[in-house]
Amino acid sequence: MNCTEKVFEYENGKMNYAVYTPEKYEDLPLMVYLHGAGERGLNISHLTRHGIPKLISEGKEFPAVILTPQCPADRVWDNMVSQVKQIIDTVAKEYGIKNDRICITGSSMGGFGTWMMGLTYPNFFSAIGPIAGGGMSWRTSKLKNTPVFAVHGDKDSCVPYCYSQLMIEAVNRNGGNAILKAAEGFEHNDGIDYAYRSTELIQWLLSQRRTDFQSIEEPFSHLF
Repeated sequence: MNCTEKVFEYENGKMNYAVYTPEKYEDLPLMVYLHGAGERGLNISHLTRHGIPKLISEGKEFPAVILTPQCPADRVWDNMVSQVKQIIDTVAKEYGIKNDRICITGSSMGGFGTWMMGLTYPNFFSAIGPIAGGGMSWRTSKLKNTPVFAVHGDKDSCVPYCYSQLMIEAVNRNGGNAILKAAEGFEHNDGIDYAYRSTELIQWLLSQRRTDFQSIEEPFSHLF
């Protein structure tokens, strides 16, 4: 896949991001990947350590435009939702992505960020795929119309498996459609690798379409 590296500047900071595209990307979905805490900073080559960028670096092709922003070293994704959304909107416009075909996934810190992005923009993503993450289960009524596919190592000692369980159970209790796949016997990093390499997660994400797309102008109007 082709890779284009860019820099997004915001007030008091900047953020790297990479966009991966196949040779022909017209009419393809956009998949956003949020990395974990170890890939933060300004060295964009760190993005290929885990998850989807790692698979791409190994030669894996995807029928999608892949966006991978890089979180600043002093931040976490949970407090960068507005900046991430602005990058998504920019890339979607640049590559002609249809509004109903934008999905998001992420691992570890990026799993938490994926939950937060879905909760903050509840009528935007076609689906979310948080891996080894967690979030605020009391807000999950906002995801009742967003399909969720989570994967988590059941032996994870870094981010406990129960974090995903709580979120998935809360989504479904609020009338949503959420699936949790246990990476049986896997610890944190191996569970993340298993999720992207050995499950149907990516194919499932790319097959989803949003039927009630709504662009949110003010990113914090749906926090509570």
